[in-house]
Amino acid sequence: MTEETPGFEEKPDVPSGATPEDAEPKAAASEEEAAPAGDANETAGLVAQLDQVRTALGERTADLQRLQAEYQNYRRRVERDRIAVKEIAIANLLTELLPVLDDIGRAREHGELVGGFKSVGESLETVAAKLGLQHFGKEGEPFDPTIHEALMHSYAPDVTETTCVAILQPGYRIGERTIRPARVAVAEPQPGAQTVKAEGGDEKPAGDDKENGGPDEG
Repeated sequence: MTEETPGFEEKPDVPSGATPEDAEPKAAASEEEAAPAGDANETAGLVAQLDQVRTALGERTADLQRLQAEYQNYRRRVERDRIAVKEIAIANLLTELLPVLDDIGRAREHGELVGGFKSVGESLETVAAKLGLQHFGKEGEPFDPTIHEALMHSYAPDVTETTCVAILQPGYRIGERTIRPARVAVAEPQPGAQTVKAEGGDEKPAGDDKENGGPDEG
């Protein structure tokens, strides 16, 4: 039977020519190699999570911007509709008042707008103007079928184009919207009243050559 010496521990086999301390650095080196691999995996996981958070944030930001744009469009549409409804209501009211304004205008032309009636009439005209009502139509202005309604027609030698020669009833507009065209009498140039240039630069009606001894036809 082999007797074991008390207190003696076996040493690991050490290669020939090496000391026991040479085995310890190898174990430490193995632990250091394993540590970087674990850190890299953890970093890759954090980067992936960060990418997911950024993607989610971008999507939520886009949703918020879309909602803000829709809300702004809604506000503009509501404001536009509100203004349109207001303009229509004012136009309808003023359209009903046009016959009264016509009566006030005729009374003024005949010198009958006096006393309390004059004050009331002028106050009504002032209120209508504050609401945006504008009257138009003047004698001598060119006829425009988009804003004029011709009720009478004639010819005149002193006009060069179709012209409003009398305002039978003024027109009214609110802003750019015409609520009643001006009712007018128009005159056109006389047929055949075109002039020709005579020698020396003077103008005279066409056909005067024959009357002044010009050459006869034939």
